[in-house]
Amino acid sequence: MTQRQTLQAALIQQRCTGNPADNLARATAAVEQAATDGARLVVLQELFNTTYFCQTENPACFELAEPVPGPATTALGRLAARLGVVIVAPLFERRAPGLYHNSAAVLDSDGRLAGIYRKMHIPDDPGYYEKFYFTPGDGIWRPIRTRVGHLGVLICWDQWFPEAARLMTLAGADILLYPTAIGWDPGEAPAERTRQQEAWLTVQRAHAIANSLPLLCCNRTGFEPVPGGNVESGIEFWGSSFACGPQGEMLAQAPAGDEAVLMVTLDLGRTEEVRRSWPFLRDRRIDSYGELTARWRD
Repeated sequence: MTQRQTLQAALIQQRCTGNPADNLARATAAVEQAATDGARLVVLQELFNTTYFCQTENPACFELAEPVPGPATTALGRLAARLGVVIVAPLFERRAPGLYHNSAAVLDSDGRLAGIYRKMHIPDDPGYYEKFYFTPGDGIWRPIRTRVGHLGVLICWDQWFPEAARLMTLAGADILLYPTAIGWDPGEAPAERTRQQEAWLTVQRAHAIANSLPLLCCNRTGFEPVPGGNVESGIEFWGSSFACGPQGEMLAQAPAGDEAVLMVTLDLGRTEEVRRSWPFLRDRRIDSYGELTARWRD
């Protein structure tokens, strides 16, 4: 019989201000609320303690980066130990002089730094000028081991690539986690907004299905104007943080425009059950996938 193992998790969906200390304080309060409500795993959103500064290319924004360990992760490590929870804290990391990453630090429930994931896929689109700021991670697709399981942490743009989810799965992830910062241009038509958000939901639910894993996605909410630009231009982050099960079933979802502490109970035993019925890992033709490493087939 499959052993039943459940995990209470929380996703912290928030608006961000230009004051990192304020963002950290509000995130801390939300983590405390989640722990009071029974969470053992708490996931914060991408770049949780800053505004989304990547809307422009500005060298002054590098001052927002901090080392890991550093002030934010030290504070969150103490919080994790005090509350007995695992915290996934995505932030702007200064790894070395001139070397910066979009990272997620994982603080285990004893307060120690369990590991760091550095975002691998870096976008460069209007309003998302991330290549100016972030160096890609080192190509290591390994879940981070914690007291609540092996966490397959990925970040935002990574969520569009099935290879990332599969490699985390093959390395033993128990859960896929996606902290994100994604939203609409205020000038986009309602129909286009719907298509974008549905694509975002669908591709992540597909990763859960293809790998028979539960999935947590934590997105920010609220409007953030372009720094120094027209007050009407910027990104309206669409919130809608969600959790789904290993067949893509929606377990919980936050609203689009409001802050939320989204609680969900994950049944980790369902992975084994689903994989016995839908044995995708068994039936993979690993002998014929070599061309996946090519950029394109001419």
